[in-house]
Parts: sequence; structure tokens; C-alpha cells
Amino acid sequence: MDILLEEFYKTDLNLEKYHQRKVFLDERSYQINGITQSGKTKLVKNYLHSLKKNSYLYIDCSDIRIDIKELNKNLSLFCNRNKIDVLVLDNYVNNIEFVNVSQLIICSQMHYDVEFLETIWLYPLDYEEFLAYEHKYDSSALNHFFKLGGLPSMHKVNADERNMYIQKALKYTLSEIEFDILCFCAKMVSQKVSPYTIYERLKLTRKISKDKLYKSYEQLLEKRYIHELEKIDKPKATKKLYLCDISLKAALTVDKHFGRLFENMIYLELLKSGIECYYDDGIDFYIPHSEEVLLAMPFTDERALFKKIEQIEAFIFTQQVKKVTIITMNLEGGISHPFSKVEMIPFDIWALGD
Repeated sequence: MDILLEEFYKTDLNLEKYHQRKVFLDERSYQINGITQSGKTKLVKNYLHSLKKNSYLYIDCSDIRIDIKELNKNLSLFCNRNKIDVLVLDNYVNNIEFVNVSQLIICSQMHYDVEFLETIWLYPLDYEEFLAYEHKYDSSALNHFFKLGGLPSMHKVNADERNMYIQKALKYTLSEIEFDILCFCAKMVSQKVSPYTIYERLKLTRKISKDKLYKSYEQLLEKRYIHELEKIDKPKATKKLYLCDISLKAALTVDKHFGRLFENMIYLELLKSGIECYYDDGIDFYIPHSEEVLLAMPFTDERALFKKIEQIEAFIFTQQVKKVTIITMNLEGGISHPFSKVEMIPFDIWALGD
């Protein structure tokens, strides 16, 4: 094992052009969690490049040459002997023992309860981060975002290979049942779906127990491949379902529904901004903190907007909504309303606003 550790220690880490993310690392110890291809490894390598080469040890724990028993026996001695200050355990698995170093960084899709590690959840790129990869900031950037989604690696994958690239990455990192559940979820984007509904559908095509499906579904939630949105004031009601990135829908299903994909994209921007929100009947997103309703209406006009506002007026009155924001693809404007400010705003302007 010493020979392998020596190889890891002497290997120069390769990092092509790095685009800054909204999160960064300092001298604290971290666990970085996120789905596959979200950029965890690049975030770490960018940080290590700012340090002296002989001060850190980077280990990719998915390397099949690693014998975990031998690693646990030798790692502490190796770090002490080489005066390692920073130890990175990428693709960490929880039977690898921690050693005493000045800074420990672990990267994993799963979150572990380790008190001395600061947690960073690294999501795929939001729209503002995505723009760092673009050569020009115009309407073509938004269209590009719809095609590529927020996985940073997509910028280097040929267009005809992207869907297969995502499928292979997901199959490699997820169990067979997790992958099947995710494929079904891709068809149900932005809709109310229960785990029981998924079980009822999947049992028609494969043999599976309800307990196994429920456990796998919870693991996908825990690893944040899927997200649930509660109904306002009704936590036991069926939740709405969203994907971790819009690119997964095209990669995992042939079903097309731009409106639902657009809603998913809005949800992800809210999620990455840490904004608490809920849904209700006829309400895509309600933000209690700002007393605001968000409606995903990519292609609309004033007539359709008036009709929609009429349908949700009871909610506006009951919740004392101060603002209704209709997020569109490119339309701007507003209509008068006696109780709330109602305005249309394009997604790119909304996503880049405060």
C-alpha cells in the first residue's frame, strides 16, 4: 500500500481551465456532497493547486487498487512521515478511517454525520454559474442552458454523445433500481407523485418489493438526485417532484413537455438560492418569506395571464400575497390588480436578479 500511496503523493493533479463556483474552500475541514458530475472533484483540485505540492495527498477512493484494510493500516503513518497537512478522500466510502491531519476533505454523494467537517452541498450549475462558460450573454445563452443543463462536464461532450454520457454516468453511480426510479421520475417532472405510484408502475415491468423501492427512493432524495416540494400547510399531501438537473429529462425519457421542464428549472434556481417555497393548487411556487407567488408560464399573453390570475385570486386573498411574478422565456410587462403587484419577467433577468 505504501507504493500506491507514494504514487498518489507524487502524481501531479491535472486541472483544465477552472470556472469559479459560488462556493469555495478555505483552511477548514469539509465534506463536499453532490450528485455525480456536479463538480466536486474540480472544486477540490482547484483548491489543492493553491497549496504547495508536497503539503497534500489526494486519494480517489474508487481506485480498484486500494485495499481498504491496508489503507487504514498505512495512511496515518504515511501522512506523518511525509508531513501531509491536507488529506483529500474523493469518492469517500465510510469504512475508510480518518487520520489526524490539519485539514481533511472528503467528497461523496452521501452525507455523513461528522461533527468536525463543514458540509458543502454542491449542486449543478445555476444559470449565473453557467454563464461563465458562455462566450456571449444573449438569448442564445438561455437556449444553450436548456440544451446542456447544469452539469459542468456537458460543455466538453459532443452534442450527439451527451445523452449517452449522462446515462452511463448515472448507471455507474446508481443501483439498478435507483436508476429505474430516476427514469420514471424524469417522465413525471413537476407533477404530484408519491412513492406508491412509482411502485405501482414499476412492478408492472420488474419484480420489486415495496420496501426495496421505498428505500431506494429515499436514497435518491438523500443524495439529491430528486427533490420534493410540499403543499402549503399540508405536509402529508402528495408532493411535487423535481429532478436535480434539467438535462436528465432528455437523457432518460423521450417525453416532451417544455412547460414542466421550465418549472423544474425555476425550482432549481430557488433551491440553489436557499429559498423556502411551497406549491398549492394552481400555484407553482409560493414564497412565504416575501409573500410572493411565482408562476412558470414560458409562453403567455395578457389574456392567458388575466385568466390565470382569476383562477388563483382566492389564494391571493387568503395568503395576503403582495406580489405575483410570472416567469417567461422573453416577455416583460405587467397587469393591474387591486391587491397584488403582477408582473411578467424573463427567466434570465429573474435568475440573475437579487
